[in-house]
Amino acid sequence: QVQLVESGGGLVQAGDSLRLSCAASGRTYGTWHTGWFRQAPGKEREFVAAIRWSDGNTVYADSLKGRFTISRDGVKNTVYLQMNSLKPEDTAVYYCAADLSRLVITTTRAAYWGQGTQVTVSS
Repeated sequence: QVQLVESGGGLVQAGDSLRLSCAASGRTYGTWHTGWFRQAPGKEREFVAAIRWSDGNTVYADSLKGRFTISRDGVKNTVYLQMNSLKPEDTAVYYCAADLSRLVITTTRAAYWGQGTQVTVSS
C-alpha cells in the first residue's frame, strides 16, 4: 500500500555532506513512520533514523546522532536524511522504509522498503 523511492546518493569525500530523499505514496491509514537504514557489503542492515509522519517526532541511532538529521515535507510527501561530516564507514546502500509502528520502524522488519541509493565516502 506504500511505495518508497530514494534518491540523492553519490560519491563524496570524507567530511562532505549529502541529502537523501525518500518520496512516499500510497498511504491508506494510521500514523505512519518512515525510517532510513543502511547496509554495507557483507554487513547487516542497520537502523539510521526514523520520523513519525503526523508530528515529525524523530529517533536516531546513537552513533549517528549529531551528524545525521531526518526531516519531512508534508506537501511533497517526502522524507529527507541530511548527512554531514561523512566518514568512510558511512559508505553503504541507504534504504527508506515505512511502517505503522515506531517499535518496528527501528528494526529491519518494516512493512515497506524502497530500492536503495548508494552512498560512497572516500578518504
